[in-house]
Amino acid sequence: MSSADPIIVVGAGIVGVSTAIWLQRDGHKVTIIDRLPPGEGTSFGNGGVLASCAVVPVTGPGLITKAPKMVVDPESPLFLRWSYLPRLLPWLTRYLMNANKRDTKRIAEALSYVVPGSLEEHQQLAEGTGAEHWIAPSDYLYLYGDRAAFDGEAFSWGLRREAGITWDEFDRSAFSDYDPIFDESVGFAVKMGDHGHIRDPGQYVKDLAAHFVNEGGTLLQTSVEDVDRHGDEITAVVTSDSTLDCSSFVLCGGVWSGPLAKKLGLAVPLETERGYHIELYEPNIMPRAPVMIASGKFVATPMEGRLRLAGIVEFGGLNAPPSEKPFEFLLRHIKRAIPNLTWEREERWMGHRPAPTDSIPVMGFAPGLKNAVTGFGHHHIGLTAGPKTGRILADLIAGRRPNFDLAPFDPARFAAE
Repeated sequence: MSSADPIIVVGAGIVGVSTAIWLQRDGHKVTIIDRLPPGEGTSFGNGGVLASCAVVPVTGPGLITKAPKMVVDPESPLFLRWSYLPRLLPWLTRYLMNANKRDTKRIAEALSYVVPGSLEEHQQLAEGTGAEHWIAPSDYLYLYGDRAAFDGEAFSWGLRREAGITWDEFDRSAFSDYDPIFDESVGFAVKMGDHGHIRDPGQYVKDLAAHFVNEGGTLLQTSVEDVDRHGDEITAVVTSDSTLDCSSFVLCGGVWSGPLAKKLGLAVPLETERGYHIELYEPNIMPRAPVMIASGKFVATPMEGRLRLAGIVEFGGLNAPPSEKPFEFLLRHIKRAIPNLTWEREERWMGHRPAPTDSIPVMGFAPGLKNAVTGFGHHHIGLTAGPKTGRILADLIAGRRPNFDLAPFDPARFAAE
């Protein structure tokens, strides 16, 4: 291995591409490897919101008692393929162990280091790349039936306040003045400023990757099968086509990171949380800003020429085809929220969020390795935290330490026994 060998980044989603750009700006020779073109996995299908408020994990207090009822309630945003349950149970047991106040606070505190300030992080990443075009500064709103529904989530909003998030509260009249397209059943809203959204997430990542290549980076579309390890270093990456020497190794493969993580001495309990979206093209009306429909736990985000409805949680593994009920759920709830909404056509998508059992990204040096770092397991915050994660990983490779404690993210918490 030579310092002239490239740093190899596995993963061409927002986290991998962000990492590669920050490494390139540090003067490194960098190669990105992915089996798919850039921005065609989870980075394509997310809700598009730069959700600086997203410090609260799914595993909030009370989920253990709520979940059984949710999976059989057609009005619940939680879905389960029952045939997958036996395979899911070991992961699910560990996941639900975090559904309490103490662990929810612990997770929120960790996420508060990588989530707030997302708009500025994206602007800094995209500056001079041509991808700036897709970044739209905006408000971000949570919509409720009434104040009582908002008050019922006081614990979550308290965690956001502790993370420095501020907001305005609108009653029905004030919200109607802000955005009149919503039904009267939306009786209360919370508006947060200093957020933003990406008007075409997939194209945004593709444009960032194109800039990376134009600046001398290498992009390979192939599968990574193995790594060569000598002592405390990864010296080469074995693909389905060849073996490539490397000076450092970065794993940002999302939910597909598990097999390679094992090669780095990690046994990460990683599961796919299947997410869905529907895009409504040429809508007759559009929300003023991205909104979270709190009752359905999904977002409606104005994008280039269409409205994207994204969210939903389904457990069903990597291989099963999309389910129809989550799509029906999204359409049913958006019609309730915006009764006068019409559109010309729609497109549907299902993808895979990488969910570790503790909802905290696996980020830092792999145990016992001085030139291999990981950056995966971002659950619901991949787009939001991608640029910040990339900057952190580039700093670690350069020997610069972040100005906060990385211990909660340490891959060693999942070290193989």
